[in-house]
Amino acid sequence: MFVQTEPTPNPATLKFLPGREVMKEGTIFFQNQDSAVNSPLAQNLFNVKGVESVFFGSDFITITKAEANEWTLMKPAILGCIIEHFTMNKPMISEQAPRTEHTYDENDSDVVKKIKELLDTKVRPAVAMDGGDIIFDKYNEGIVFLQMQGACQGCPSSTATLKMGIENMLKHYIPEVREVRPVEA
Repeated sequence: MFVQTEPTPNPATLKFLPGREVMKEGTIFFQNQDSAVNSPLAQNLFNVKGVESVFFGSDFITITKAEANEWTLMKPAILGCIIEHFTMNKPMISEQAPRTEHTYDENDSDVVKKIKELLDTKVRPAVAMDGGDIIFDKYNEGIVFLQMQGACQGCPSSTATLKMGIENMLKHYIPEVREVRPVEA
């Protein structure tokens, strides 16, 4: 098995591509070891010194490291965890683990439906290429609240992405949108 790595816009985050499906549906973001109790792979990855967060996307795993640690020292252990996990066909997560699903609610207002559609069709695919995800949190009086996950969380360019990219796009297509703000997980 060969696992490729790719840099992300966030220098503290690397994207690992195992060449197979990671998540069949949704995404899942583990911000610390305690949150990863339902994932054998995430638990093992958190045992690698310096791992701060783990994100599972459809076909990738994004790891964020502590600033004081070096990728050159961490990568071999991380690759070993990933290869061993997939080679032994262990489950990624148990069924009880809370996944981030991107659902549409029939009770959503027309504005919220448009926001979710634009996020799903135009934003999330691009953000996934960088090893992250953006989750719709809520819409309130012209303000869209979004949660950054994976490589996007803590990325130096995430504020610019939110304000100049996503906010401008949403304002262009949906006149009711006045602002986009991040929310912490």
